[in-house]
Amino acid sequence: MDAAYTDEEIEAARVAFAHPVDFMMGCAKIEQLPPPDRPEVAFAGRSNVGKSSLINAVTGRKGLARASNEPGRTREVNLFDFDGRARLVDLPGYGFAVAGKKTVKDFQNLGRAYLRGRPNLKRVYLLIDARHGLKKVDGEALDALDLAAVSYQIVLTKADKLRDPKAVETLRSETLDAIRKRPAAFPRVAATSSETGFGLPELRAEIAAALDA
Repeated sequence: MDAAYTDEEIEAARVAFAHPVDFMMGCAKIEQLPPPDRPEVAFAGRSNVGKSSLINAVTGRKGLARASNEPGRTREVNLFDFDGRARLVDLPGYGFAVAGKKTVKDFQNLGRAYLRGRPNLKRVYLLIDARHGLKKVDGEALDALDLAAVSYQIVLTKADKLRDPKAVETLRSETLDAIRKRPAAFPRVAATSSETGFGLPELRAEIAAALDA
């Protein structure tokens, strides 16, 4: 990530995420969501892209979000209370999932309904596996976000798997070019690794800034 944030801002974000972050609730229906009374940021992406792992890594809490090797395990909108002042939201994955077609459609529609109905939603972090880049199914998600007029930022996950730092920067540049003309896209692409911690301090600063906006 470029030097968009100062060392002081990165440190302030680190301190903020050292405050309590706790699982709040899982919602299988849009009516179950709490009132939109505090800012939220949401994490979205293809099934098995590493959403739960990234949430755990960003918050510094191993078992906060339940990670699984089984695609499509997140079938609810899961909310996490961030120090009583904001919420982090884990949305159901899209794409392949080990579930029946109706079940898959139901929980993916739930995610879309969340995006359309939360006036307090500050930003969506759309996770893309750095090993594969943007796929057709991701394009459909980008279209949905643009249509909902929800600000979103691309986060490349598993960047350590590319091994070559130049490849990471090339992919980041290519991804930015691909979304440049999209109306709701945030004009910066993050690259991260939940395993090594690469890019996480800067992503925390991005999230803190979005919540405070």
